[in-house]
Amino acid sequence: MIPESFIQDVLARADIVDLIDKYVTLKKAGANYMACCPFHNEKTPSFTVSPSKQFYHCFGCGAHGTAIGFLMEYRGMGFVDAVRELAASMGMQVPESHAQQGGAEHGSRLRRLSERMSEAQAFYKAALKKSERAASYLKNRGLSGETAARFGMGYAPEGWQALQAVFADYASPEMLATGLVIDSENGRRYDRFRDRVMFPIINAKGEVIGFGGRVLDRGEPKYLNSPETPLFEKGRELFGLPQARQALRDENCAIVVEGYMDVVTLAQHGVGNAVATLGTATTPTHVQKLLRQVDRVVFCFDGDAAGRKAASRALDNALETLADNKTIAFAFLPEPEDPDSFIRKTGKDAFSRLIAQATPLSDFLLRELSTHCDLTTSEGKARLVAEAKPLLLRIPVPLLRLQLVKRLAEASGFSQTEVERLCGIRGYTPPAPPKAARHAPSLARALLRLVLQKPELATQIPLAQLPASPERQMLETIARAVTHLPPAPSYAQLREQLRGDAQERALDNLASEWMDMKLEDVDVENEFHAAVTRLKTAAQDAEFKRLQAQAQQFGGMSGLNEEEKERFRHLAHRNSKKAAT
Repeated sequence: MIPESFIQDVLARADIVDLIDKYVTLKKAGANYMACCPFHNEKTPSFTVSPSKQFYHCFGCGAHGTAIGFLMEYRGMGFVDAVRELAASMGMQVPESHAQQGGAEHGSRLRRLSERMSEAQAFYKAALKKSERAASYLKNRGLSGETAARFGMGYAPEGWQALQAVFADYASPEMLATGLVIDSENGRRYDRFRDRVMFPIINAKGEVIGFGGRVLDRGEPKYLNSPETPLFEKGRELFGLPQARQALRDENCAIVVEGYMDVVTLAQHGVGNAVATLGTATTPTHVQKLLRQVDRVVFCFDGDAAGRKAASRALDNALETLADNKTIAFAFLPEPEDPDSFIRKTGKDAFSRLIAQATPLSDFLLRELSTHCDLTTSEGKARLVAEAKPLLLRIPVPLLRLQLVKRLAEASGFSQTEVERLCGIRGYTPPAPPKAARHAPSLARALLRLVLQKPELATQIPLAQLPASPERQMLETIARAVTHLPPAPSYAQLREQLRGDAQERALDNLASEWMDMKLEDVDVENEFHAAVTRLKTAAQDAEFKRLQAQAQQFGGMSGLNEEEKERFRHLAHRNSKKAAT
C-alpha cells in the first residue's frame, strides 16, 4: 500500500550506479558501467548498468531491472521491503495514510520485537565467550571462532530466568510475543532456551527474527526452535540464507539440509551454499525462494527412514515450483551419517561428489512410486500409473512432464498415448519454430527507441495513424502510463509503473537491446519530431490515395460527401505544393 507517487519519487532520487556499486564493483565503459554479473558465474563482464535509463541488464543470463528490482533479486527482498530499503538509504520515510495507521502501529511493534531479539542475541554471544563448556563443545565439533562469529552463534545459560538480567520488563506480554520466554500452567515465566548452543535466524534485511538452540550433550529435543511469532514464520525462512548468498551466486546451486549444525559445519569445510529448514518440512515458499537465486537445488538428507520421509515431503512440495530451466535433485548420505559428520569424516571433495551425483527429481519420483507397486504384475503396473496421475497433473512444465510420461510408459507397459489419456494429460506438441525476424525499417520501432530515452514523448505521438503492430501496442501502453508519472520520468520510473503489465518483458528486452544508445536531449527531440512528421506525411498520403480510389470507383467527385471532397482538395493542394518544391 505504498503510494505510487512515493515510489516514483524514490526512483527519481535514486542513483542505480551508486546502489549497485555497493554490492558489485562497477567499471566505466562508455556511457554505461560494467561488471561480472552477480546473478550467475562468469569471467567476462556482461552485466551493464545504464545511468541514463537507471536500468541494469546482463547480456549473459538476461537479468534486468531497476534499483528496486536489483534489491529484490540480490537481497531476496519483497517489493515493499525493497522500496523501504531504497528509501531509507536516501533518508526518505515511507508516508503513512490514515488507512495505514493500523499497519504503522503493527510495524512499530515488529521493530520493538526485533530490537529485543537483537538484544537477546548479544546476550547469548557474550554468554558463549564466558562458557568454557560451550566453547569446548564447538571446538570439539571442529568449528573455528571465525565461523561461529559469521553465523552469530551464542549460548543460552542453564538458568531458568537468565534473560531477566537483560530485560527489565521480563514479565511483559511483549516478551512473551518474542517467543524467548514461556509461561507455565501455574503462571511462572521462564526462558525457552536453556543450556543450548544458539543459532540466530536472520531475515533478508539482516534482522534477528528467531533462534534455534541445540543441546550440548544428550537431551530432547536435539534442536529447539522459536515458535511462530509476529516476526517469524517457519514456512518462509531458511537458516543460513544471508550467509550463503555469495556462494549461491558462485555455485548456482543451493544445498538444503535439515540441521543448523549441518549448515555451519559445511561452511567451516568450504561448502558455503547450504541452508536449512527450520524444524519444519520444506515448503513451496522455501523452494521458490531458492529457485529465484539459483538454477539447481539439491536436498541432502540422511539415508535412514526419516531422511527418506523428509525427501518425499520435499518432493511433494517442490512439484508446483518446477521450471524447465531449473533442476531439483536428492542426495542421501550413508547411514548413520548426517552432513555434519559426513564432511568431517570424508572431507569437502567427497561431499561435493555426492552433491554432483544427486538423483534428479524425475528419477527419485519414479523410484518412490515404484516402491509401492509390484511391477511384475498387471495390477502393480496399473497402480503405478494411478498413483502418478495426481503428481503429473501438478507439474506445471510440459517438457519435464512429457519425459515422466515416457518413463511411466516404459515402466508400466502402457503406450505413451495411453498414459496421457489415463492421466488426463494432453499430448505435448512443440511450438512451431519462429519465423525469421524481419528488420525492415519501422516508424513505430524508431519512435519506440526514442520514447524509451524520453518516455514523456509518447503522449505527443498520433497513435491512431500508426498501423497495428506490437510496437504500436507498446507505445499505447507507455502513453497511458506516462499520464500517471511525474514530468520527464526516467525509464526506471516507467518500468516500475508497468510492473506486472503484459508489455513489461517486451519493453525490458528493447531497453536492453538499446542499452548503449545515449543521445543528447536535443538529438532525441529532433529525431522524434522528424519521425512524427514522417508518420503524419505517410498517413496523409494513405488518406489521399484512399479518397482518390473512392472517387475513381464512383466515376468522379460525386462518390465523395462534402467533408471528404473538402479533405481531398486540401490534400491535393498539399501534394501539388510538395511537388513544386
